[in-house]
Amino acid sequence: MRAFFLKFSLCFVFLLSAVSAFSQDQALISGKILSAEGGTVDFSTVYLKGSSYGGVANGEGIYHLKAPAGRYTLVVSAVGYKTEEIQVLLVAGERHKQNVTLIPQVEELEEAVVVSNGISRLKRSAFNAIALDTKALQNSTQNLSEALAQAPGMKIRESGGVGSDMQLMMDGFSGKHVKVFIDGVPQEGVGSSFGLNNIPVNFAERIEVYKGVVPVGFGTDAIGGVINIVTKRNQKSWFLDASYSYGSFNTHKSYVNFGQTFRSGFIYEINAFQNYSDNDYYVDTPVKNFETGAINKKKIEHVKRFHDNYHNEAVAGKIGVAGKIWADRLVFGFTWSNMYKDIQTGVRQEIVFGGKYRKGYSLMPSLEYRKRDLFTKGLDVVLTANYNKNVTHNVDTSSYEFNWRGEMRPLRMPGEQSYQNIRSDNNNWNGTFTVNYRLGRSHVFTFNHVINDFRRSNRSLLDNSSEANVIPKETRKNISGFSYRLMPKEHWNISVFGKYYDQFIAGPIATSSAQDKYIRTTNSIGAMGYGAAGTYFILKSLQGKLSYEKAYRLPTNEEMFGDEDLETGDIALKPENSDNVNLNLSYNELFGKHSVYAEGGLIYRNTKDYIQRNISGLSGGKYGATYVNHGKVLTKGYTVSFRYGFANRISAGGNFTQMDVRDNVKTVTSGSNQASLTYKARMPNLPYRFANSDITFYWPDLLRKGNKLTVTYDNLYMHRFPLYSEAVGSESKFIVPTQFSHNLTISYGVQEGRYNFSFECRNFTNEKLYDNFSLQKAGRAFYGKVRVYLSGGR
Repeated sequence: MRAFFLKFSLCFVFLLSAVSAFSQDQALISGKILSAEGGTVDFSTVYLKGSSYGGVANGEGIYHLKAPAGRYTLVVSAVGYKTEEIQVLLVAGERHKQNVTLIPQVEELEEAVVVSNGISRLKRSAFNAIALDTKALQNSTQNLSEALAQAPGMKIRESGGVGSDMQLMMDGFSGKHVKVFIDGVPQEGVGSSFGLNNIPVNFAERIEVYKGVVPVGFGTDAIGGVINIVTKRNQKSWFLDASYSYGSFNTHKSYVNFGQTFRSGFIYEINAFQNYSDNDYYVDTPVKNFETGAINKKKIEHVKRFHDNYHNEAVAGKIGVAGKIWADRLVFGFTWSNMYKDIQTGVRQEIVFGGKYRKGYSLMPSLEYRKRDLFTKGLDVVLTANYNKNVTHNVDTSSYEFNWRGEMRPLRMPGEQSYQNIRSDNNNWNGTFTVNYRLGRSHVFTFNHVINDFRRSNRSLLDNSSEANVIPKETRKNISGFSYRLMPKEHWNISVFGKYYDQFIAGPIATSSAQDKYIRTTNSIGAMGYGAAGTYFILKSLQGKLSYEKAYRLPTNEEMFGDEDLETGDIALKPENSDNVNLNLSYNELFGKHSVYAEGGLIYRNTKDYIQRNISGLSGGKYGATYVNHGKVLTKGYTVSFRYGFANRISAGGNFTQMDVRDNVKTVTSGSNQASLTYKARMPNLPYRFANSDITFYWPDLLRKGNKLTVTYDNLYMHRFPLYSEAVGSESKFIVPTQFSHNLTISYGVQEGRYNFSFECRNFTNEKLYDNFSLQKAGRAFYGKVRVYLSGGR
């Protein structure tokens, strides 16, 4: 027995010694997770970067972690907040107290994984989404649409130079299929001055791209996806960002953004920008012979554009408060914009105008209110509203006809396309209401409702007797959505959702063949959509995402009512509906100073009542555009993206997209047995294979500490595609050719980016570029830019 107690005592002493030694090597870190609004953040994730030590804060925001002594990076993240990283030193046997304050992520973004060129993957989101950080582009003369072209699956189609008509193309869908938001507010009816090809890249902090299935929080009827422009927020103290650029074709662009946040929470901000260009570049086109009255399409001449002046100006002001008990953010805004555009061509380049023009202005007051934990913890509310008064004049009163040489001859009747001077008053109301309720750390419920009210009244300044102008064109759209997200573990989550779409349309319809008698007609649309999205981390660095949606897209105002000039609408259009499936795999890893990112996505869209824009011939050899419900269209395709980065020295990567958008209508007409010639053929006038790549070199501290030289080369490739269906024997002259263009940008930043100078050469091989058939874009062009960025913290 004595031997037993002796052995037991020795073991007990040894155990105490081991525990004591272990405790001396360990350290404790604890604290509270606070919100910038003054409250606590419950159930946030807390861990020491690069280690297995981590946990979750409790309902009061308190956390405790034990770990071996050493230096660590403490990472704290929570849904709806920006992830915070803090350097900490843990001393053996001591307790380190570290409170952490999180800044609200107003856009409700999920944790992001940053890739070397500023593109990030929204990590925990179940939706196929990326965010493009514009910081690396803000010394360039790019606009937001050009920046978007770097994202996988994205293609920008323009009809000409600065201020020309533009369409977004995302995974085979284009134009109205893709909806645009600014800070979560829909941009329907805001006018062309706020088109993405007119807004400078400096306007945005980042650009979010949601492909295919769209979160309920946007409350939209997009089938292709959503672009959300996120402006700069949570600025510290005061700031000033100003730039001016000048380049080829007498192009001037300027931008200024300044504002201030006071300790009291009072904020103000002014954004202003302008674009001006003569757009007088050379094009290759057949020219009308006034002696014979014919256009010899086999004879191509090199001519200069002479009637394509464009300018726009915009000022957006905001004033409000942030960080109050009753409001995280309450902001009133007012935006004014103005636009003038000469119309050089119609929908085909062979027809040229010398007197047509369009001008207009917009006035838009707005309201934004956001509050986390309203009335109770976990209940977040977002409310936005805006009214847009847009006035547009379409003027075509010239008494002369022009050809591409600038020659002119009198017309028998005035009007190059159609004799008119029409003023369109567009009144557009938008309202959004979003509620998020977070129940614990695993459950999030979201309700969203969007209302849009549009009314257009036309008035001819030439002939007030037209009955069509007496009857206004109206739409009212309501979209309600509800979703539930389950996230029991950090490595997987799933969302399910449903949406209800409702639209009322009213407008004039002709009752006589002479188009001189009209009556008011109405139409109503209702539909129910639904879907699910999930994500799972197969490995720490390998993530999969899968989503499905039964989606609807309601016809837009332009598709139903036209543009009162070159496009004709159809009030009887049916909404598109589509079964959308997205599968995405992404891999992101750091190897010391090397970063590697790769992703691939598969896309499937089965669309019914597809709304197609067609070009049709008019009398006198002129052309116009119309919209029709084509029927069934099947889209299958994939995107591949790869990026590599080395420290802060090199960033390189590229994207490749292949999209087969096929006619899926089997018979000529419904109920007919006659097979359609275009069945299984590619849909016409759609690029289906394109790619881009870029490489950037950085030289920090060049010539002086704090200075940096940046050199970027990028290119764009687009494979040839037909204007008409492949199945009907289209001639080669109706093919948009293969194109491969190259750009070079050199910028030099001084004093940590306070002063910046850049030089760009676009399309330096002088490639003939077309995004649309025969509508040639600019050749080689040069631009210079000066930018100043100052803030109270520098």
